[in-house]
Amino acid sequence: MAEQDKKLESVNSDKKAKPAKKQDKKPNRIVRWFKELKGELKKVTWPSLKDVVKNVCVVIVCVLIVGVFIWVFDWLARAVIDALLKLFS
Repeated sequence: MAEQDKKLESVNSDKKAKPAKKQDKKPNRIVRWFKELKGELKKVTWPSLKDVVKNVCVVIVCVLIVGVFIWVFDWLARAVIDALLKLFS
């Protein structure tokens, strides 16, 4: 029975120690998050300058092409609406 009492005391002492950890939990969680973030950023394979410039050029060309299509569609829609308004007025 003495052994069971010792086990209960150790369990009770563990329960008493836990609330102290909860108070420090937020700063530790934030510090751990930043450490993990730093570790993950080290694993990232960053593109070379050549790849970045190539991708930026592709994006600019695509934006220009889509812009031209929108401009042409807008011009045609305006022409059709103007023709219909002249027809019925």
